[in-house]
Amino acid sequence: MKLTKLDYDNAVDRDLYSGLIRLHILHHAVEEPIFGLGMAEELARHGYRISPGTLYPLLHGLEKKGYLKSKQVREGKSLRKVYRATPRGRKALIAAKGKVRELIGELMEGKERW
Repeated sequence: MKLTKLDYDNAVDRDLYSGLIRLHILHHAVEEPIFGLGMAEELARHGYRISPGTLYPLLHGLEKKGYLKSKQVREGKSLRKVYRATPRGRKALIAAKGKVRELIGELMEGKERW
């Protein structure tokens, strides 16, 4: 049975997305410094519609856990909060990638029963 995009969006709870979004954020923060608006745009390119009221608590939560570190950077006349992955964040991403590979393998070889 094939799901349409609308069926898919309605079937998948936002709670399921939040872990994927955290991994996506961490992945980009390992590659280069990130900031909220840029990350929201990146996530939108992948189909995640995420509000600032959802994104910033995710960023703050990752920082509180020690996966990200932030600093204020001046951009013209305004300040922007920029996040980078910490060594702990890099290790967490490596571990998570292994778990995701394992899970994706299991999900893809299983039969759809609906």
